[in-house]
Amino acid sequence: MTDMLECRMFLQRAYEKILTDRDIKRPQNANLKRVCEEYQDLLKKELETLPSKNNSSHTLPEILDPDSYINADFYFQPFILACQCKSPKIVNTALDCIQKLLAYGHLTGKIPDPDKPDRPLADLIIETIANCFTGVNTDEGVQLQIIKALLTAITSNNIQIHETSLLLCVRVCYNIYLASRNLINQTTAKATLTQMLNVIFSRMEAHSAQITASANDNQDDADTKNHVLSDEDHNDSSDTESFQQHSLNEPSIDEIVRPIVAELITNAVNNSTQSLTSLENSDVQQGFSHISEKDALIVFRSLCKLSMKPLGDGPPDPRSHDLRSKILSLQLLLSIVQNAGPAFRSNRFLIEVIKQYLCVALSKNGVSHVPEVFEISLNIFIALYTNFRQHLKVQIEVFIKEILLTILESNSSAFSHKWMVILNLHNVCADPQSIVDIYLNYDCDLTSANVFERLINDLSKIAQGFHAIELGATLSQTKQIRVEGLKCLVDILRCMVQWSNDLYYNPHDQSNLTSDDHNENVSNHISQNEPASSLSSALSTSHGDDSPHLTGSMSSLNSIGQQSSDYPELFENIKQQKEILENGISIFNKKPKKALHYLQQHGLISLSPEGVAEFLHQHEDKLDPTEMGDFLGEGDDFNKAVMYAYVDQMDFASKDFVVALREFLDGFRLPVESQKIDRLMEKFAGRYCETNPNGMFSSADTAYVLAFSIIMLTTDLHNPQIKKKMTKQEYIKMNAGINDSKDLPEEFLSKIYDEIASNEIKMKPSRGVKLIQKTPMSSLSSRGRRAQYEKDVEHISATALALMEAASCVQTSFTSATHYQHVKPMFRVAWTPFLAAFSVGLQDCDDPDISSACLEGIRHAIRIACIFRLEIERDAYVQALARFTLLTATGGMTEMKSKNIETIKTLINVAHTDGNYLGSAWSEILKCISQLELAQMIGTGVKAQYISSSNGPASPSFPDSEMIRGLDHKKIMHLQESVQETSSQSVVVAVDRVFTGSVRLSGDAIVDFVSCLCKTSMEELSNPRHIRMYSLTKLVEISYYNMGRIRLQWSRIWAVLREHFNRVGCYPNEHVAFFAVDSLRQLSMKFLEKGELAHFHFQKDFLRPFEYIMKRNRSPTIRDMVVRCIAQMVQSQTKNIKSGWTNIFAVFHLAAADSDQGIVELAFQTTASIIIQVFQTHFSSVIDSFQDAVKCLSEFACNASFPDTSMEAIRLVRECAKCISLNTFSDCQLEDGVVDTDEREWVRGWLPLLFELNSIIQRCKLDIRTRALTVLFDVVKTYGARFKVGWWRDLFSVILRIFSDLKMGEDLRVDRVEWMTTTCNHALYSIIDVYTQFYDMLADVITNDLLDQIVWCCRQENEQLARTGINCLENMLILNGDRFVPNTWTDVCHCIGKVFEQTLPIGLLSWRPHDNNITNPNEAASPMFGGLLIRCVVQLELIHSIDGILFQRLTSRNEDVRLMEAATDSSSDALLHPERRDEEGMYPHMNSTQLLFILECLSKSHHFAKSFNSDNDQRTLLWKAGFKGKNKPNLLQQETSSLACSLRLLFRMLTDEKHQEQWKELQMRFDNLCTEAFQYYITLSNGHRDAWTSLLILLLSKIMQLPDEKFHKHIVLFYNQLCEMIALDLKPELRSILKKLFLRFRPSSCN
Repeated sequence: MTDMLECRMFLQRAYEKILTDRDIKRPQNANLKRVCEEYQDLLKKELETLPSKNNSSHTLPEILDPDSYINADFYFQPFILACQCKSPKIVNTALDCIQKLLAYGHLTGKIPDPDKPDRPLADLIIETIANCFTGVNTDEGVQLQIIKALLTAITSNNIQIHETSLLLCVRVCYNIYLASRNLINQTTAKATLTQMLNVIFSRMEAHSAQITASANDNQDDADTKNHVLSDEDHNDSSDTESFQQHSLNEPSIDEIVRPIVAELITNAVNNSTQSLTSLENSDVQQGFSHISEKDALIVFRSLCKLSMKPLGDGPPDPRSHDLRSKILSLQLLLSIVQNAGPAFRSNRFLIEVIKQYLCVALSKNGVSHVPEVFEISLNIFIALYTNFRQHLKVQIEVFIKEILLTILESNSSAFSHKWMVILNLHNVCADPQSIVDIYLNYDCDLTSANVFERLINDLSKIAQGFHAIELGATLSQTKQIRVEGLKCLVDILRCMVQWSNDLYYNPHDQSNLTSDDHNENVSNHISQNEPASSLSSALSTSHGDDSPHLTGSMSSLNSIGQQSSDYPELFENIKQQKEILENGISIFNKKPKKALHYLQQHGLISLSPEGVAEFLHQHEDKLDPTEMGDFLGEGDDFNKAVMYAYVDQMDFASKDFVVALREFLDGFRLPVESQKIDRLMEKFAGRYCETNPNGMFSSADTAYVLAFSIIMLTTDLHNPQIKKKMTKQEYIKMNAGINDSKDLPEEFLSKIYDEIASNEIKMKPSRGVKLIQKTPMSSLSSRGRRAQYEKDVEHISATALALMEAASCVQTSFTSATHYQHVKPMFRVAWTPFLAAFSVGLQDCDDPDISSACLEGIRHAIRIACIFRLEIERDAYVQALARFTLLTATGGMTEMKSKNIETIKTLINVAHTDGNYLGSAWSEILKCISQLELAQMIGTGVKAQYISSSNGPASPSFPDSEMIRGLDHKKIMHLQESVQETSSQSVVVAVDRVFTGSVRLSGDAIVDFVSCLCKTSMEELSNPRHIRMYSLTKLVEISYYNMGRIRLQWSRIWAVLREHFNRVGCYPNEHVAFFAVDSLRQLSMKFLEKGELAHFHFQKDFLRPFEYIMKRNRSPTIRDMVVRCIAQMVQSQTKNIKSGWTNIFAVFHLAAADSDQGIVELAFQTTASIIIQVFQTHFSSVIDSFQDAVKCLSEFACNASFPDTSMEAIRLVRECAKCISLNTFSDCQLEDGVVDTDEREWVRGWLPLLFELNSIIQRCKLDIRTRALTVLFDVVKTYGARFKVGWWRDLFSVILRIFSDLKMGEDLRVDRVEWMTTTCNHALYSIIDVYTQFYDMLADVITNDLLDQIVWCCRQENEQLARTGINCLENMLILNGDRFVPNTWTDVCHCIGKVFEQTLPIGLLSWRPHDNNITNPNEAASPMFGGLLIRCVVQLELIHSIDGILFQRLTSRNEDVRLMEAATDSSSDALLHPERRDEEGMYPHMNSTQLLFILECLSKSHHFAKSFNSDNDQRTLLWKAGFKGKNKPNLLQQETSSLACSLRLLFRMLTDEKHQEQWKELQMRFDNLCTEAFQYYITLSNGHRDAWTSLLILLLSKIMQLPDEKFHKHIVLFYNQLCEMIALDLKPELRSILKKLFLRFRPSSCN
């Protein structure tokens, strides 16, 4: 009740205040007075019924209880009239009361309007308030009250203002802003408009959020909240379908704004109302989910239309309503789109308004001459791109390509326009999502332009200052625009770095390279603008507070991989196709047919006529119209087919003939040749008649002739060179009778003439060709430049407007980038313009802002190239950065400036932060660091020799050392000052951190780092005049630092370091080589301290450089140093050395062959200590290197310069044999890994030892090899019992190599005779001894090989070796024959047969002198005689050996003596009964076949000797030639000995029951032998007979010893020969035995 009372009292006082005003008494206010009094009386009556309240307040109470308030709507009539009066005071009072009633909720407007029941009172309230504004003459207080009241109505929750009333509120405030002369009112009106719009769109957002919440009420509140936040953060990434465009009955928006502001706003309201009515009558009305959406749509569209109003002609007046209206509408639109919420960003109706109205408005305002309009338009575009790019793909492309980039590229555009474009581009360039989206949606779209690539190219040119001079900009402006261009490029690179930051890993902390003054600023910048993961990647150089910060949200980076529509491979493939297509189009514009084949090869088109025609239609805006016309007009069959298909794909149905002709000629330019034109026009005429069968043309000929006449008319009317123009009548007459001898309608031809006269047929400007003026602007005045710019702006605006209008209905999909891989192709596209901009900035400008931006950009570019392993790009940027340090440039150090110092710091920072990715680019960095050390020395005055050095050739790698020569003292001082900053503590520490930080590099990176450092080190050493070892020292340092890495990584590092130390260790300069060897020693000692597990070879790899240096470096000093280093290692690290023993022995092996006594003695002493001490205590650690140790001792033994050392080395070899016998080789590792454990002792122990002993035998002089041979067989005899059968086979393959050189040829050994006489003899006897000692193991292993070796020895033309072979064969058989198996005896017999056959001196029978008249008795010196003589000796020796083998030589000799004694004895019993003794030869162990084979061999030898002895002429010939001394040569001993041995064998077999089966054959042999012998004896001369005496005694004695039966049987056969012998002059003993034989023989036997 209290609220109702106070409300009535408030209304009563309001009426009283109106009535008390003096203006109320005016006649025109009579009705107001009457109504106020009536309502006052009514209130008084109501107040009387209510209880009174004292001390009532003048303040209207707020409604607390809805049931207790009075509806002020019923008391509103007086206020309507009050607002209509002309008194400002009354109006002000009424508006104030209305505002308060609205504010406190007492005026709701819910009841119907009394005059118009179809609308609510709220509309009347707003209309009443709005009508208070009557134009520019409205009282300023009233204006303020109107604003206040309208704002209250809009913001109040108690009254609903929608549609027309809402738009009216906006209109009035808009009107007040434009019309008011009071600045406060203008400001208030503008602020009110802003607040109203915020309320309108906030309500829409709130309602949309409520709908979303209710639709997702089954989900968790947290999920709902995250969804809303995700929509906001991702700028409404989901695609929204656009509704179909509806025709709206709206008046033309090109109507000129009337001078009166009220009429201007009224028109706008009317237009909006009509549009709304059209929407309400369409299906769109059904799509609004709430009235708030409709309100937002109406207001937003009205503002868009207001912004589209054109300005008047001439220079715009800043105070004009047109300009202020445009600026205000644009500002309000900017506020709306900048604060657009999720509902706005997803509302299809609002998005459609943006496409149809706002984007079109931007195409007009985006090229405005008014800076403020231009700037706001740019801001609106940025806001649209930020919030609505999902729905405005084509519109964004048009604005960027046709407006922004065109302005940047134009050399006639104003500096201010370029400046504002670049400033606004900062917002896009600083958002990672925006940058990647641009590339993804435009550069990777076949139908879109390369926006990203073009943007980078334009910014690069701006950054290089290409257009600044042409624009006539001042130096300050030039710098500003260059800096801004560079900042944009840097922002883009920073965005690309952040987008791909998940791939980057920096193990280091942030560098503190920058100076102390900049450290704090850099830290602040990094903490504010870069995520935590990229803190370490901040540039060391500060770029100030004015650097553009990254304003784009990085939340999108966290969603990488969440969306499935982003496939990097797909987009990369599309980009590749686009590049191919663009290249093909470029080729087409020069050679069309070549381009078609190129595109067909890449699968982009088919070479069918239809496919080519479709290609021409799709890309006619990019193809050269002249080339296209010529191609279509060609007379080739293929060209004609393409032209037919091209025309057939055009639809001329229901089109005017001229319109169709214009459309036909719009895609290409008519060729010059008439034949080509004829073919084109002929096809066009046919196609037109085909698509318009019911037209006025009787045939295609009519259309053909008419088309030609139109072209002729166009030329005639619009060619300035034709003075006399064709008249209409002439044109009509020209076309008379062309329609099948009939005339076309005159009206038709007249219309054609008029249309051509007013609008000539010409090709539209190609969309792919820029028509912007490219002439130098420097040649134009300011007025001419502005005129040219206006012409360019007109073209830009027209093109953009047409494209925007065409794109308003285009439905496209926009892909929101989510994958980091897009950065790689982006950088590949843009890295060249980036590099050009930064390089030019650093090269031609010393401004710190420019250089700082360039360095930051290069740093980011290197980061990207590193992350994606783009080696070419990375190397290019690093080389550019290194080049601008001036450290590696000739003469550059004398020109060093502060920017170069900063470049050095940046380069070092890159090395520190991106070291894991630099790869081969480390080379440039390390080269600069090397030169930096030289600069530091120069800066501190240390490197004086570089300054005062004499002239000499400059080093190509390090030129500054030579450049400094010849400078005077002042220049030297200046140079030292310029490079002194390079010696600052921060730089020194940063450089040191590059090397100390190498321990945190990855495995691949550290290998690259070391490789490049080695390369730099070699370049330092390449200058023989000024050798520097800075990098070599650093190599040693990083080796210490990184030695703790895992073995796998360290092995790769050391593989590089090893090669470098190999080269440096062999360097000609002994100081360098000495340093390398000493460094190797230190590193080796440290490495050996770590020890090594079994079966690893890290030590072996590490110590290999010592071996290499020892092998290649011939300097005694270095070789001595190497040996001492190894000796020191052995002394101090014996327990830790494992696989390194191999290298140690390899070094000592090389030292063993040295001629320097000190080197040899030190190496041998160390080796001896290893053999004596280490082998005794740590043999297990040396076991894998045992063969190397033996090889080393072998080399010592073979050094002929130190025989004592050789003998001692052989002794140590014997000690090694003892070590083998005392240790096991089960833990020995074999490289091939296929040898059984049981065989390791032989393979890694005995075999190498015996092999090296054999090598000593092969290589050394007689005394050394004799000692080695003795030790070899002593070892075999001593430890042979341990050998297995297979080992023996390997052993004898080694031992028999002693004879190998002799077998291969005569010229391989100089000491061949000595070798045969000594070593081979010794070896052969020793072999037989070993064979005899270990016969059980060797019988099946080497018997045949041994027999072959004996045969070879017997065949040699060395008498002693041949005799040795025979003796060894005899010893072998005598000592081992009783253990032979039959097969072995068979092999022995074959061996004996080979010796007989191969040593038979058959040359004695066939030799003839070269000249039959022998005049030179010294011809016996021929080598042939010596060989024949040796063969004779071998034959005789072999016969004796066979006799000894079969019967023992002593036995045969004793038998001969006994028989001689028996023959002289008068008694015959001694012959008939000889003394029987046990057989001691091998006869009992041989079978009949083997004995017969031996008998046959003896027979051949006997017959050969007998043949020779019987050939007296040949003997005389040989004697005269000097063969065998002074007497004639003969083979009497061979002849008699072979026959004697045969007789003994035959007689023994005839009396041996074991050979009874062969007696018949033996008897025959015996008889033949005796008969032949007796007959041969009878024919001999006296001297020859004497040689046969003992043989005949043996023969006759054997006959006498036969049993009687056999005796008589045999004596009959050669009785006659015996009788003949009696007549000869015989020896007494021979006569005595013949006497006894005849006495035993009875004459009866002869019958």
